[in-house]
Amino acid sequence: MSGITLHHNRDDLHGITVVVDGASGRTYIGRWHERQERGVVMRDTTILEAETDKDAALAKLAKFGIPPDHRTLVVPNEEFVGVRKF
Repeated sequence: MSGITLHHNRDDLHGITVVVDGASGRTYIGRWHERQERGVVMRDTTILEAETDKDAALAKLAKFGIPPDHRTLVVPNEEFVGVRKF
């Protein structure tokens, strides 16, 4: 049915798998839930540490899927640098 919105009051990234870059050098990959006052809430997320080869790791995740290491994770505002679709 057209015109029906299942998630009212959510932003455009809600439910989309994204890559969030952190100020610490960590990279967070998971589903965007929402942006709150305390930070970005993500679902079914995995974290790549700063020393990880990001290009290789992201290619592997794209091929084999994202392990849901964290069912719900909040990336604090001070950690959040940017976001892009995965």
